[in-house]
Order: sequence, then C-alpha cells, then structure tokens
Amino acid sequence: MKIAILGAGAFGTALGGILAFNGYDIDYYDPKLERESLSEVLAGASYILLAAPSSAAPYLLPHLPTDTPLIVATKGILGDASFHEFSDYMVLSGPGFADDIKARKKTILTITDKRLEELFRAEYMSFDYTADAKGVLMCGALKNVYALLSGYRGLKPGTPEFSKYVREATLEMKEFLKVNGADEATVELACGKGDLKLTCYLPSRNYEFGKLFSENSSAKPEKTVEGLAALRRILRGEIKVPENLPIFTEIVEKFTAISDAL
Repeated sequence: MKIAILGAGAFGTALGGILAFNGYDIDYYDPKLERESLSEVLAGASYILLAAPSSAAPYLLPHLPTDTPLIVATKGILGDASFHEFSDYMVLSGPGFADDIKARKKTILTITDKRLEELFRAEYMSFDYTADAKGVLMCGALKNVYALLSGYRGLKPGTPEFSKYVREATLEMKEFLKVNGADEATVELACGKGDLKLTCYLPSRNYEFGKLFSENSSAKPEKTVEGLAALRRILRGEIKVPENLPIFTEIVEKFTAISDAL
C-alpha cells in the first residue's frame, strides 16, 4: 500500500521511517527536492500524510483528491475548517520531536482515528484518542504561542515557575477550545498539555526565539517560528479569542509587533 507524504522535513521523514519499517510504500513530495511532481507522488496513494509546514498547507490542499484518506500531521493549523471538504481526514499530533522518534525513544501521540494506531505501530509509540479533530489541531497551534512567553521568561522544567506557567497556560488553552466549539478536555491529552510542556523549553524554536527576543527586542527569527505565525493569524480573526486571559494578553503585548513584521 502506498502512502504519499507531503513534506520531507524532520517530522515528515520521522513518520515516514515508521511507515516504511511497517512495510508501506512511501513517496515524498517536497518542492525543495525537485524530484517528482505532486501528481506523480499522489498517484495510486491509499493515504496522504500532510507533514508540510503550516504556511505551505493552504497551497497544497486545493490540489489534493478529497476522496483519499488524509492524515494531518502538520502543526500550527488553527482549526479544521480547511479539511471539511475532505470525505475522510484524521489528525496525528503530540509531544514528539523528530529526532526522538528517529532514535526510537518512547513517544505518545494523540490520534483522531484508530487506523493511525495500526499504520504507525512501533514498540516505542503509544497513542491516546479523541474524535475532536478541531481541538487537536488548535492545541498544535496554541502550544507554540504559549511557548514564546515561556522562553521570554526563561522558564525551566522542574521549577515551580515552570509548573505554574504550564497550569495557567493549560487553562487558557481550554478556554480557547471551548469558545471555538472544540472539546476543552482535549487539552489534557498528549496533543495539549503534553506537547505544551515539551514546547515550552529547548530545543523548541518558539522557546528559543522568545528567550532571544527578551535579550534583544530587535531580533528576528532566522527560521520559521510557528508561534509567531499562529499569533498573527489569531489576531487577524481566524479563531475567536476568549476574554480575561492574562498570559495570552502578555504574549500579545510583547510579540504582536514582531509577528506583524514577518
């Protein structure tokens, strides 16, 4: 069975490694590779795995067949509106750095379809489950936003300050999901609190840039910082923003100017 993977970056190739080990025929599409056209990669695919950056996803989706099962592993997409025309889509997300997966370190991910458990079966992989695709996608974007301020404050795991920040950020993420029609309980899964803890420290780019920005307010990211992109889209009205969110308010105050400038 062939699986087309859109995005040959670190996470896409990490997931592709599991699929290849499990005996699936893998073909990658990435414009930077200049190897095969998108139509060639998609031809005959039983599943499509979207693992491209969130900035590239809107350009790829209109060219995908809507009747082929779509696995969304891209983080940074604020909700599921982009996937409603697909007859069969599912989400895979959670606290798994690509290098850790490639090194076969124990990893837990959240899935919205039990088929994913079979596709990505491995002794070092485990899964929790929810049918709340919108909530899983929102968590994958929001945790990047909250990681910015964790870096700005220089928080470190194992400290009371870090634990307090994660607790308060988790509550705010729940409010975001609730006002946007998702299930706030999704934040308690690996894709929510688990990924938030991981992203709120190094080697997260969001944390790294937040720390750099605290030291140099004129700094600009050299690589994609998903938290800044998500913040920009939130402030442009892509999702509803709840009232009375102290942490998010501070993030807006500190990072809006730089997110708008990118």
